[in-house]
Amino acid sequence: MTCGQSKGFFLLIFCLFHESEQSCPSVCLCISDTVSCSSSGLVRLPWSLPSFSVTLDLSHNYLTWLGPRSFSSLPRLENLWMAHNQISTLSYDVFKNLSGLRHLDLSSNKLEVLKQYYFQGLWRLEELRLFNNKIAQVEAGALSHMSSLKKVYISFNQITYFPFFSIQEHSHPFLVMLDLSSNRLTRLPWEDVKALPGLVQRGLYLHNNSLLCDCTMYSLFWHWNLRGYNSVKDFTNEHTCNIHGDPRASIKFLHHSRFFLNCTVEKAVTQPVTVLLSSMVVLEGDKIRLDCQTTLSGAELSFTWLSPSRGFLAPASGNGTLISVFSNGTLQIEATSVNDSGLYQCTAVDSKRGLNATREVNVSVLLPAAGSFNTGYTTLLGCIVTLILILVYVFLTPCRCRHCKEPAAAYHHSNLSSAFSSTRDKPKIETFKHVAFMEPMISEEGKNEWGTES
Repeated sequence: MTCGQSKGFFLLIFCLFHESEQSCPSVCLCISDTVSCSSSGLVRLPWSLPSFSVTLDLSHNYLTWLGPRSFSSLPRLENLWMAHNQISTLSYDVFKNLSGLRHLDLSSNKLEVLKQYYFQGLWRLEELRLFNNKIAQVEAGALSHMSSLKKVYISFNQITYFPFFSIQEHSHPFLVMLDLSSNRLTRLPWEDVKALPGLVQRGLYLHNNSLLCDCTMYSLFWHWNLRGYNSVKDFTNEHTCNIHGDPRASIKFLHHSRFFLNCTVEKAVTQPVTVLLSSMVVLEGDKIRLDCQTTLSGAELSFTWLSPSRGFLAPASGNGTLISVFSNGTLQIEATSVNDSGLYQCTAVDSKRGLNATREVNVSVLLPAAGSFNTGYTTLLGCIVTLILILVYVFLTPCRCRHCKEPAAAYHHSNLSSAFSSTRDKPKIETFKHVAFMEPMISEEGKNEWGTES
């Protein structure tokens, strides 16, 4: 075999190997960085999948089990859809080498337990869909180490207990939705629920469960409804509880508050009072404080702000250093931006008297005018210009004193002749006639100060 033939042989082997690595399975459809194997009758994963895949769709098949490192050849994968299969368990390291995965859909499968090791390594995962399974148990560390989680859907399962204590602000700083609706929750650890971060409480869905009617449960939902949480407002009719634990005696507790009259729960606020409106115009970068002064007064008031860009804010919500709400209802923004413009609404609630009052502040944040100077810089510039004018006046103003020396005596003859003479042929004496910078002063007799006639 010649040298050229050997090179061609190795090139052919390389091309065949490369093609096998990147080839699209015959039952799948490969478009750009997306591989769709949906509704292909798969009972196991395809033998080889293109390594360039960013989105892989395996939904509506007959997969029952996922083994270790099932997707290790797909390091660029970000979206994995496996809904509507028969998956009942996940092995160790099933998602090995998928640290870039952001969306995982395992809904409508047959998972029964969420084990602690299922989602190890998915620290960039933002959305996890597990609804419509048969999950009855969630281990305490099942959602741990996923610090980027934003939304978790575990509705329509058989969960009777959920480890709320494992969801904390430092472990899940971006979590804004936890859907546990349509499960079998009866009693919740309300202290752990109250300790959840404010964003998680706002996005916690618990409707269509088998909760027992008690004062603690009603008080918590009452506060969430008062603050306007969509998780409560959008499903008011689906929030039910069982009286004395009897499923047949189920009531819509947000509509039937008379069952909780004996509880030490604040009276519902039904009498709104006058809304106070004001406006404020500030420059970008300014620090502002918005008060919540209304017609209500007293130490029992509670305050909630609604901002145009950050939603609901409360003194206990831990809003960070850029924007803060104090216990007296004052809202403070350290450095305003144009995005902070809009209508800010503060609601003061007096639960004992059943009153609420609203304060609205329309904030307009303007950009500084182009080319404008700060007052300090303007003052400094004015001082500098004044000093320059004084120096010009002192050193460059011609002398008009009667006793000044004769101008010609102040200059050397040769210098004057070279500077002011128009031609080289004129006599040097003519040069002195051109050096008179001052007009001679004429006396009454018609003679000048130098004794010559004008």
